[in-house]
Amino acid sequence: MPAPPEENQPLAYAAASGELSRMALSRLDHARLKLLLESISARAPRIAVLGDAMLDLYLRGDVDRISPEAPVPVVRVRERRYALGGAANVAQNVLAVGARCELVAAVGRDTAGAQLREMLAERGAEPQGLVDCDRPTTTKTRVVARGQQVVRVDEEIDADLSGDEVTRLLDAVARAVAKADALILEDYNKGVLVPAVIQAAIAAARTKGIPVVVDPKFRNFFEYRGCTVFKPNRRELESALGAAVDVNAPQALPQVLARLDADHLLLTLSEQGMALISRDGGVERIPTTAREVYDVVGAGDTVTAYLAAVLAVGGTALEAAIVANYAAGVQVGKAGAAVVHPAEVLAAAQH
Repeated sequence: MPAPPEENQPLAYAAASGELSRMALSRLDHARLKLLLESISARAPRIAVLGDAMLDLYLRGDVDRISPEAPVPVVRVRERRYALGGAANVAQNVLAVGARCELVAAVGRDTAGAQLREMLAERGAEPQGLVDCDRPTTTKTRVVARGQQVVRVDEEIDADLSGDEVTRLLDAVARAVAKADALILEDYNKGVLVPAVIQAAIAAARTKGIPVVVDPKFRNFFEYRGCTVFKPNRRELESALGAAVDVNAPQALPQVLARLDADHLLLTLSEQGMALISRDGGVERIPTTAREVYDVVGAGDTVTAYLAAVLAVGGTALEAAIVANYAAGVQVGKAGAAVVHPAEVLAAAQH
């Protein structure tokens, strides 16, 4: 039986023994977890979500024949269902946690944009941060037959916004951050999070003293300097660095954190859970709590929402990561980009 690890034992030890992972989870007992979630419900912190909002459309049906026009299946559609995607899905997850939410995003003057606005309003999101733009609302249409996706069709223009649209975004960001208790930057490389918007948002949040959680993509990966928690997955981090990342190397991840200039790096590792690397040199491994993986779509959005909500009520980065990890374990057991409620997180923690 190995000796107990030191407070900041290298990550390699955690991988070898698992002791540090168990310690990370044990630091958040059930009473503290319940208190944090109840604080979110009681205080209803206001969280600003800035990023790329999308609309998902699912067409479900049956296949009985092959088209005479081309060797492709003919899907007879039986069901049409809309879902919020991207930053809009993060917003609805924030609301499900019990916080208030203002989404700052660019939305087209089209039917999809109207649908997205209506769905956000139904969930209680504050609409004033939605900026009309002269491009289609990003829409992903998935055709599903017999439980299998046949094809996905993306309708979008993902070039960076510019000119008056950026000016109006900056105005919306300033108003939203001024009222917020936490800020989320949700990047899907669809053109909203251009460097000027990123820098202005983080500067405003830092001036106000509120936490900033970033879910990055590759286009502006190193523009988020000064954020509180930077949350890439392993593929995104390796793509940005141009090299493989050894999560079991004691010195590798702190060096990456220094380059990002963030307070904490939360690296999501799929079935291996998460690794939290902090500016003070602390490295924690948090093992996955998923009991059954049905669908991983939207799990990252759930993690981002819980991270920001816990930080907004005074939780530490480690506490926020552990709570978010429990939420992710619940989310992957559901179909599609589903939300996770605090009662489900408490139940998952008891197991």
